[in-house]
Amino acid sequence: MVADSGSMAATGMGGGEPEASDSLRTFGAMVQALREHAGLGREELADVIGYSKHMVASVELGRRMPDAAFVEGVDRALGSTGALVRAAQHLGRQPGLAAWFRKWARLETSAITLYTYECRLVPGLLQTEAYARTLFNDRLPLLDDQQIEEQWAARAERQRLLRERPNTAFSFILEEQLFLRRTGGVDVTRELLDHVLEIAEQRNVEIQIMPLVRESHAGLAGPIRLLETPENRWFAYCEGQRGGMFVAETKEISVLQSRYARMRSQALTIPDSASLLRRMRGDL
Repeated sequence: MVADSGSMAATGMGGGEPEASDSLRTFGAMVQALREHAGLGREELADVIGYSKHMVASVELGRRMPDAAFVEGVDRALGSTGALVRAAQHLGRQPGLAAWFRKWARLETSAITLYTYECRLVPGLLQTEAYARTLFNDRLPLLDDQQIEEQWAARAERQRLLRERPNTAFSFILEEQLFLRRTGGVDVTRELLDHVLEIAEQRNVEIQIMPLVRESHAGLAGPIRLLETPENRWFAYCEGQRGGMFVAETKEISVLQSRYARMRSQALTIPDSASLLRRMRGDL
């Protein structure tokens, strides 16, 4: 999931680097101190270990989890003391949720309004287990079995929001193509449609479909997520291939709100959207 680049002012992470944790920051500071003690620049160390200088910088800033090869390479390059290898064993991050997504996920748990527009895949809050596991299995680089279980457990936990926050207003605008693609096959899509239609019956959930043919579309720049806190503050979150962007700047949020409002008028009405989903279900 990539950060939507451009002119947005963001708090938190953009690009593919995760939000720093205490253990990652501590490890990164240790790498930097040992590198500087050895008299090497970041680019020089990167050349020695066969990684990019950007990777070295990301690890030193605590923004990226180093793999075993990186840790062992740096340890050899900086004296073979074994200290970095031992320290790396204590690195931790919350399993299942990307680090750059966690701030948004925390705000979701208390939000009074949540808006989501998606054009790439059915949003996590609406996914079935079979659909989600199809996405996890297709992810590159490949996930191992434990990572897939952690990803699904985290997603299922987030989905409790729909059941346990009846006073939160949820709005989803979904592209028709998300269901026409039949991700996972006919059976998975049939179950997904049934699931989305069931959720759409909740009083606090509105689901609208953006039809495949639409001459005017305010959301062509990509997915949008907006939320309102109990203090009536608004935040936004945008995703792409390798990261996420958390948006707190008022002017940028206003732009996204206006686009979302326009899309609500361009998408099918709520009853017409449900009718379309039922027709799609009948065609399978």
